[in-house]
Amino acid sequence: MMKTNVMRLLDQAKLPYRTAQYAYDEADLSGLHAAEGIGMAPEQVFKTLVARGDKGGCLVFCIPVCCALDLKKAAKAAGQKKVELVHVKELLGLTGYIRGGCSPIGMKKRFPTFLEETAQLYDEIAVSAGQRGCQVILSPGDLADYVGAQFQDLTE
Repeated sequence: MMKTNVMRLLDQAKLPYRTAQYAYDEADLSGLHAAEGIGMAPEQVFKTLVARGDKGGCLVFCIPVCCALDLKKAAKAAGQKKVELVHVKELLGLTGYIRGGCSPIGMKKRFPTFLEETAQLYDEIAVSAGQRGCQVILSPGDLADYVGAQFQDLTE
């Protein structure tokens, strides 16, 4: 397996992680497919969503693949009046990642990042390794420390 930029960054930071690969399907980019593919509970596999707040600037939200982002809670967590998800066409330019392969680690710029608080219930969670079909599995505390994320209640 090729090392992704996400893995190289974690190696540089000397953070322990493991990887898991799965066969992704262009027609099913749902995180549930990823969770099933790597054999982890959907509550432990996190998708990375990019939004824009009313005060400008991008915000990153990581939530379990089985959940939906509550935009009101997301706005409150980020100190904004409202947030809306960026259009999928903007994702690559803003983050360097495509839909289905967006990771909170190694984006083009460092954006304020928020991690669903339930991540703290687990010894390890999975996030995208920066490409479709590949996840990195690591401690939620290590992830939060590395990307500067705050744990918040973000889901519906």
